[in-house]
Amino acid sequence: MRKLKLIWDFKGPTGQKTAEHHLIHLKEYIVNNKLDVTITGIETLNDMHSLAYLVVDESEMKPIREALKPHRGQVYQ
Repeated sequence: MRKLKLIWDFKGPTGQKTAEHHLIHLKEYIVNNKLDVTITGIETLNDMHSLAYLVVDESEMKPIREALKPHRGQVYQ
């Protein structure tokens, strides 16, 4: 089964802190909806661009995408 990385981008000088805060909400969503999602995190691309993400099976992506509205996605490797 292919895995997809759903990504939320945060830009600007507060991007990293915003990504960290968003990750808290992503983890709450996972717990509240009893999802089998174990890969989450944040990445800081530079001092003006950070992102929060979670990785889901492709078969489970659509309802999560509709509920959480990620900015973009990519195949997870």
